[in-house]
Amino acid sequence: MGKEEVSKQRVVQKKTPLFEIIVVVVLSSLSLFAYHLGTLNTQCAYPHEVSNKTQLYVKHELEDGSVEYSITMVTDLDHDSKEANGKSWRSLVSRGWLQLSPDRKAGNIRFDAHAEYYVNSQIAAGGRSMELSCLAVFNGSLYTVDDRTGLIYWLRDRKAVPWVIVNDGPGNVVKGLKGEWMTMKDDRLIVGGIGKEWTTTEGEYVNDYPMWIKKITPAGSVQSVNWKDVYIRVRRAVGIEYPGYMIHEAVQWSEIHKKWFFLPRRLSTEKYSEAEDEERGTNVMIIGNEELTSFDVVHVGNVEQKRRGFSAFQFVPDTKDNLILAIKSEEKDGKPVGSFATVFDVHGNIIMSDFALHGAYKYEGLAFA
Repeated sequence: MGKEEVSKQRVVQKKTPLFEIIVVVVLSSLSLFAYHLGTLNTQCAYPHEVSNKTQLYVKHELEDGSVEYSITMVTDLDHDSKEANGKSWRSLVSRGWLQLSPDRKAGNIRFDAHAEYYVNSQIAAGGRSMELSCLAVFNGSLYTVDDRTGLIYWLRDRKAVPWVIVNDGPGNVVKGLKGEWMTMKDDRLIVGGIGKEWTTTEGEYVNDYPMWIKKITPAGSVQSVNWKDVYIRVRRAVGIEYPGYMIHEAVQWSEIHKKWFFLPRRLSTEKYSEAEDEERGTNVMIIGNEELTSFDVVHVGNVEQKRRGFSAFQFVPDTKDNLILAIKSEEKDGKPVGSFATVFDVHGNIIMSDFALHGAYKYEGLAFA
């Protein structure tokens, strides 16, 4: 090997460590960038690992002493959820305002037409999807659940962002939970189904899966809890024993009262029948203690329209959970007729009689947001 070749080799050997250092620095920088990017994405998807108590509603105090709160409602369009392209499904989100008079003895609803929009998804089960059944403000964000797929969506920037899938019963089955109600307790999002034995259309017993609930942490971990005994005690409070039933779509925990509130959509002392179920609406409110061992029964007005049953409710802000805004849905022959909003107090006194919401929609989700 000549002196020139040796010299060149020595130059290369001297440069190699510097090159390696540069490569290491670049790769380390890229890794660090990816880590922070992942952290930002995680923070975006899961804004808080512990409960965030932020509320999302807007409040207006008017000159005459009345007050209004922003509300968001979501529809369950059933078969009509499927879009014309046959590849995606949608749900209508409507926004508006609940207005209360200065003495809080009268109320009104108005819609914000410019704030109405559809949310879409391509995730389906059995050819159905986006049949959204409730809304909840949890951990500083707005969530809903699809009662077909069991998928919980985060409603953000006019989009439905998939968050958590909850499956039926004890959590080890293929079918998604037919989620119908949501509430918050002990920094957990609680999601429940219809709360009755799953039966055939003629009322023959199949399983108890709809009598389980799900407790979800802010980070998205899910715990399945058997609530069969709870649901039995709730319906027993109004004298119903199996094969009689209740169907639940509106349940809330009140941290102020330290009590549970149930507004059943349907109830009957008779065996379930799909053909007759539409005529079994109710005006009953069942209030249970924290342990769900004792209950009070309150009647909210009269059952003037037997097809109307409670599909959602929330406590009105600034009322110490003493006023309730509720939605009733009405169907005929399996098709939605319309939905109605009502306001009443925890003693059953009507503040606002059934107010027809626009469109022949089945609104099943409600939130002050």
